[in-house]
Order: sequence, then structure tokens, then C-alpha cells
Amino acid sequence: MRLQMMNRPTLGGRRRPAARGLLPALALALGLSACGDAPPAPERPAAPTLATHTVAADGTAGFRDWDGTVEAVREAVLSAQTSGRVTAVEADVNDRVAAGAVLVRLTTVEQRAGLDAARAQLRAAEAAAAEAERQYRRYASLAQDKYVSGAQLDQARSAHDAAAAARDAARAQLAAAGQGADYTTVRAPYAGIVSMRSVEPGETVGPGHPLLTLYAPDALRIELALPQSEAEAVRARAQASLRLDDGRGVDAAEVVVYPSADPRSHSVGVRVNLPALQDPPAPGTTATVRLPASAARGALRIPAKAIVRRGELTGVYVVQDGRPLLRQLRLGGVEGGSATVLSGLKPGEKIAVDPLAALAAIQAQRKAAAEARDE
Repeated sequence: MRLQMMNRPTLGGRRRPAARGLLPALALALGLSACGDAPPAPERPAAPTLATHTVAADGTAGFRDWDGTVEAVREAVLSAQTSGRVTAVEADVNDRVAAGAVLVRLTTVEQRAGLDAARAQLRAAEAAAAEAERQYRRYASLAQDKYVSGAQLDQARSAHDAAAAARDAARAQLAAAGQGADYTTVRAPYAGIVSMRSVEPGETVGPGHPLLTLYAPDALRIELALPQSEAEAVRARAQASLRLDDGRGVDAAEVVVYPSADPRSHSVGVRVNLPALQDPPAPGTTATVRLPASAARGALRIPAKAIVRRGELTGVYVVQDGRPLLRQLRLGGVEGGSATVLSGLKPGEKIAVDPLAALAAIQAQRKAAAEARDE
């Protein structure tokens, strides 16, 4: 390579090279180019391989878990049927009461006064009816001998009928007044447990005001709403097992599938009756009901150790294209190291068996992505 150097004239008429420092720089550049390419960058460590589990339908399970709420077959809100002031409350929450036991007492002043007035009216009506009966008989006897006219006999008969009707009305009023007086004493319609108390002594109540809530613990049930596809399997095999909120497991006494579906939700109602228990659960508590599942559908089961629980969130890490992603699930029962999946997964999907390893893989992928952006 040949370089041509050009000189400039100086103020003194002398010439000197304009690029005296150019030759060393060019020589250094040529030397570096002859040495070859730069050394390669250090390789990043490969991402750890996650152990995965492929979700599949278990056709041999034949059962599916559903969440339900226990409710009482016989539960009544006892309300006041007359006006008055509460004088005594004989039962409180959690008290067991016998059938016919007195629960609440109300004042009886107005009711007793009305009852006495009804009795007086009945006595007057009975006296008038008796007098009308004697008058009619007298006119009927005289009419046989033609001492009274037929019109007079008809008037006596009408007076007799009117007096009898007034007597019957007075009897009905006395019965109503007596029933109103009976309403001042509220009794238990059946043996049960008091679950709510809504009044205190001294309060003034009117008809319809709630007083106490009572339920019978010997008859409990769970109401469920199932999809149409699952209702047929339950109807074919009417059996169920339950796991109560306290961990006890019992078999259902009866399973009833409704004959029709709800036109709005297209779901079919199922009633599961509980057997008589020594320590029955309280109405309102939750329970898990295991019902027969459709054989074609089967049940999805995953390893219990793959489940992630964060507060109220329950899910697993689903591996897609080598990247674990957290997905929320709705689970059924956990038994034998595996859990039943009600919703959130499909057959064929892969999940990470170790949640901690999946979380470490996510952090490593985020770090690698950040380093790539910096370069």
C-alpha cells in the first residue's frame, strides 16, 4: 500500500508533513486486523430442565367432587301473629327445645279484653236465638189452628233464622278472640335447636315481626346444581359420599335428582339427604359431596405436590413452550397424594411437578431477558 503525503507551505516558506502522526496509527490498525476476530463472549448457562406431568383423564375414577352447603329440611322463622309487648323470652341461641315448649310470651291485656267482649256477645246472641226459637214454635202451633196467618208465621221463621245466624257469628268471633289470646304465647312447632334470637323483653312487636329461628337437627340436606351432562350419571347411580367441614366422612341417606332443568341456567338440581348423626353439622356449614361422574368424561387428577397455594389462590405452573406460567384452578378432593381438578386444566397440558423449580426457572428467564436487552 502506497501513501502519498502532501505538504503545506508554512508562514516561513518551509514545508513540513501535515500528518506526521498518521503512520503509527495506520500501522496499529493493520496489526490488529491481521490478528483475526475478537475472542467469543462467555456462554450463558443453559436453563434447568423442569420435571413435568401430563394431565390426563382418569376413566377409572368415576366420581367428581362438588361443594355444597348444609341446610335444614325443617327450619322455621317464628314471627309474632298479634300485637303486644314482649314480657319474656324463654329460649336462647343453641338451646334445645321440645315440641310445644313455650319460647316467647307477649302481653295479653288487649287480647283478654277482646275475648271477654266476644263471650258477652255470644251469651246475648244465644239468648236472642233461644227467644226466637220459642216464638217460632208458638207461632207454628197457633198456625195449625188458624189463629195466626201464614205471613206472621213466615216472619217468626225469619226472626228465628236471623237469631241463629247471629249466634253462630258470635261463636266465630269468640273463637277468633281466643286464638288471638293464644298468639300471645309462642310455642315450638317441633323439637329443635334455636339458631337465632331477634327480640328482647320489653320490645313492642306487631304481626310478622321475627322472634326466633328454630331448626330440627335430625333432618339435614345439601342442594346442588349440576350441569346436564353430569346429572344423567348421578341419576343412573344415585349414590353419594360426603366430607363434612370437620373432616368426618359419611354416606348419603338418599340422592334425589330433579326431573327437569332450570331454563335460565340449564342446570339440574340434586338433593342429597344426610343420615341421622350423633353430632349433626350446623346449617350453613360447607361440605364436599362426591357424586358419580360421566364415564366418558372421567376425572382429571394431578400430583398434590404440584399445587401452589398463595392466600386464596390455588393453582399450578403450566409449562407452555418451555415457559412455566401460573394458572388458577378449582380443585376437588385430595386423596392418596393426588388432587381432582374441577376446572382450569385440559387433558394433554403439562404442569411443573416442583413449584419451587418452576419459580426459579421464571426468575432465570427474566434475568436472561434483562441481560439481552442490556447488550
